[in-house]
Amino acid sequence: MADQKGTPSEPFLRITEIFHSIQGESSWVGLPCTFIRLTGCPLRCRWCDTEYSFHGGDRMTLSQIMADVKRIGCPLVEITGGEPLIHRHVFTLARDLLDQGFTVLVETSGSEDIEPLDDRVHVIMDLKCPGSGESERNRWENLDHLDHLDEVKFVVAHREDYEWARDTIRREGLDERVAQGTLRAILLSPVWDEMDRRALAEWILEDGLPVRFQTQLHKHIWDPQARGV
Repeated sequence: MADQKGTPSEPFLRITEIFHSIQGESSWVGLPCTFIRLTGCPLRCRWCDTEYSFHGGDRMTLSQIMADVKRIGCPLVEITGGEPLIHRHVFTLARDLLDQGFTVLVETSGSEDIEPLDDRVHVIMDLKCPGSGESERNRWENLDHLDHLDEVKFVVAHREDYEWARDTIRREGLDERVAQGTLRAILLSPVWDEMDRRALAEWILEDGLPVRFQTQLHKHIWDPQARGV
């Protein structure tokens, strides 16, 4: 790609929003974090709470994005979506942020290849339960590319989802990987306003699952429908 003068134009990404908030999920929960939300997603999870990121957004160069992140000045940055890994320049953005000294989290649906991500990235990867309507899109080979920095998340809508998550954890040896330190954490999250939180917590305790139960902390602080929080 070149501009009218024939010089290469700078890579860009389509951005829904960049904002400063409290990290609401993962083992990083509760920490101040800058979020970079990219536009577009090939999945349509039944319980998705960021449908506004499917379309629109603003075209921003990588240097413009970096300038916004530096202006906010928070050392922890999460790249999210939508689905960030459908954008080829996101890998460069993640590397550039790391090179500038930021700790970088990438939250992904698990449907796209994570291998091209810089090894220093902390990947927070979904495995979609059947209740999402998108479990057939799970890219199982991604499990081979996760390491001690990374986390696997299951969003649970009902008992069937929980049992699917429990059986997947055991079948794929995710619990063993956490015990061995080759996976940072396994996250189980109830669908907001749908899955009974107490029931999920009790099932986890009954089965002795070595997982981190989480809710979406930001939704306890701000309006659950609010953007940019």
